[in-house]
Amino acid sequence: MSAGAALWLTVLALGLYHGVSPAMGWPLAVASGLSERRAVAVFRTLLPLGGGHFAAMAVVLVPMAALGWLAQWSTAIRLAAASLVLAFGIFRLLWRRHPRALARIPPSRLAWWSFLMATAHGAGLMLVPFMVGLCAPATDAAHARVDAALAGSGLATALAIATVHTLAMMLAGLAIAWAVYRYLGLQFLRRAWFNLDVAWAASLILAGAAGLWTAL
Repeated sequence: MSAGAALWLTVLALGLYHGVSPAMGWPLAVASGLSERRAVAVFRTLLPLGGGHFAAMAVVLVPMAALGWLAQWSTAIRLAAASLVLAFGIFRLLWRRHPRALARIPPSRLAWWSFLMATAHGAGLMLVPFMVGLCAPATDAAHARVDAALAGSGLATALAIATVHTLAMMLAGLAIAWAVYRYLGLQFLRRAWFNLDVAWAASLILAGAAGLWTAL
């Protein structure tokens, strides 16, 4: 497997993880279905939550695409970005308070809520080391053309990463929301709930460490 393919798989895996995480909104999909007592209400939240998440990814990744032309500095940029993700994960582990402003946004504004939640949790930041890696030139001649086809230009790469990641997030979030609404019920949430802040901080630290490892 080429380095580019491994980075794309990481982007996809992070999308699935974000979709499963309650912080990215699937409990709101369940709540919408339960309040309206209609299954279609669960699916209606998909586009607003996905749109907000995509916007949160894009506003972080697109500016970083401007650094794609600095090929000779790609390793240093990836190391710096991964270190920033790692530091932010440690910060979130030590400081777990949620921004009060997010509690004032009604669930009816799902896209705006999704955008702010993903931004506040550093969801887009997690993807930066991997995007910079995809924008860097391939070093393996045997995989150069494959990686070039996958990556393309810096801007196209940023938008492609945001799209692939968001689609994976929407798929995972919808799957778990539907399972809870249709089969598992709220009792499952009460029994299976865990400390989300610690899990999210740990995922940031893991993503930062993975970014450092792939950059070295």
